[in-house]
Amino acid sequence: MRRRQLPPPPLEGGGWAEGATEGSRQPTPPPNPLPQGEGEKPGPTPLLAARDIVAGYGRGDEILKGVSLSVNEAEIVAIIGPNGAGKSTLLKTIAGLLHPSRGTIHLRNAPIHALPARDIARRGVAFVPQEANVFPTLSVRENLEMGGYIDPAHTASRIDAAFARFPMLAENRHRAARTLSGGQRQVLAMAMALMVQPVLLLLDEPSAGLSPLAAEQLFATIREISREGIAIAMVEQNAVEALQIAHRATILVDGRNNREGAAATLRADPEIRRIFLGAHPAEQQ
Repeated sequence: MRRRQLPPPPLEGGGWAEGATEGSRQPTPPPNPLPQGEGEKPGPTPLLAARDIVAGYGRGDEILKGVSLSVNEAEIVAIIGPNGAGKSTLLKTIAGLLHPSRGTIHLRNAPIHALPARDIARRGVAFVPQEANVFPTLSVRENLEMGGYIDPAHTASRIDAAFARFPMLAENRHRAARTLSGGQRQVLAMAMALMVQPVLLLLDEPSAGLSPLAAEQLFATIREISREGIAIAMVEQNAVEALQIAHRATILVDGRNNREGAAATLRADPEIRRIFLGAHPAEQQ
């Protein structure tokens, strides 16, 4: 069933992963159908619904210029686009680190756009920033304890669950986070976010700076988290892999929605492949 797309401004350049190739795995479809077009029966209310968001980092500084985003239960939505498009700003606004000057954000039909970040986290939204996402001098276990700060009564049991989910963290529980590899630190950062038992995980450039092997392992971890019923909105520079594991995707250009739809459809689009996936005409045939 086709989604009604926003009027697209002209695409601009800015792609990553030049020369990368796609895998063959397909993501499991989300349990809820996609939002439906005008004139049709409405589908289930999405888990997250951000509408016409205008936000930035100061008065008159509008990075987001009317962006909308929806995420269904247990769904992976990839957010891609050129540098400076507002992708990270969108995640920070959803997480409550920035507040929109216009627009609304609802989580399970309840408004959250005016709430402080701590209260949004309590409602089940966990944000993993691209940088400074672990405490480098603290041990792995101490980092997990910090991740459980909003619900200390359940911290010990959730740490046990994190160690069961990620054996690598259990093996390194007493090591300082700074001694872990880049991929291991990213797993620790996600484990810290999972300490609040989120319904929605916001990931900002999770594969940035990782080796191809570490990135592949990290994307497999993200896929497994989604299969456990946690929805994920992911900003990612590796558009090839992002569109491979996502159910849906939205492309931001200059702070506006440019294209959106099923990830597989966008991945197969020749224009998207040329601009964002680094594919050349000969590779598209």
